[in-house]
Amino acid sequence: RGGGGYGQGEMVAASVDEAALKELQDMGFGVHRATRALYFSGGTVDAAVNWLVEHEGEADIDEPLMVTKESTRTKVKMTAEEARAKAEDLMRKAKDKREREEKEQARLRELERIRAGKELQAAKRKEDEQALKRMIEARQREKMEDQKAREEMKRKLEEDRKERRRKLGLPEELTEEEKAAEREKQERERREAEAKKVFKPVAKPVTVIDKLRGVLVNMKKSHAGAEEERWRTAASTLIKYLGNIAGNPEEEKYRSIKLSNAAFQQRVAGVTGGIEFLTLCGFQQEGEVLVMPRDKVSVELLNAAGGELNNALTNPFFGVL
Repeated sequence: RGGGGYGQGEMVAASVDEAALKELQDMGFGVHRATRALYFSGGTVDAAVNWLVEHEGEADIDEPLMVTKESTRTKVKMTAEEARAKAEDLMRKAKDKREREEKEQARLRELERIRAGKELQAAKRKEDEQALKRMIEARQREKMEDQKAREEMKRKLEEDRKERRRKLGLPEELTEEEKAAEREKQERERREAEAKKVFKPVAKPVTVIDKLRGVLVNMKKSHAGAEEERWRTAASTLIKYLGNIAGNPEEEKYRSIKLSNAAFQQRVAGVTGGIEFLTLCGFQQEGEVLVMPRDKVSVELLNAAGGELNNALTNPFFGVL
């Protein structure tokens, strides 16, 4: 092994075969490293190369080797061809070792990347779950508050009704005839509300809204006078179609319309601009069916389109100004 000499006595620089030393230096090994290899391996280039492979990592491998003056070593010279072969073998082993180390480092980096990715995904999933939980809790609180407000309003209205009846000299509770009339009134109001469903006004790209409005204006003008009822029926039907999708975007049956359907042909397809309006809202023709793919459903756009339809039905100046 590398280190000092043997026994006691005068210390001198280790002496090795000069030709073998030069061959090792020509291979690229430093003089001190080559000297140690030749000295401790027996003096042959072959053995020296093997010794260098085994002792490459020693701390003092590049320090001058000092030995006692009496120390001697047998020195055997290696042929140039043998030395070259051993040098190539040494370099190949060093290259293989380096490649193994690089592969191991790459493997460890990939494992770390996967671990970090999983941790990030887990953290994101947890954050999304917490956000969803907070949103659900907030909606539940809102529903409870709305319910309480409706109950309080109902109670106050009931008290007001009873008070008015007392002032009129009537019993606080409604008679059977009055109850029947009230139920009929409520049912009529419900039907009217469904027929005139109001969509939430939503800000959408002006170009889309303008195109929808333009189709409706043309529809209204093309069916003026005696034909007015046709476009009004079409608009009401379109409101129903879009309302069903906006309220149930996952229901495929609401997102599919058979072109051969007689009611559709009479109410919508037979009216100027009916199919064009549906196309602008996201429907596309697939054979004999109009289909709105799930990824094309935009509740905001449907609400905006419904708002335009409602405006066309209720505003007498729609398309005039």
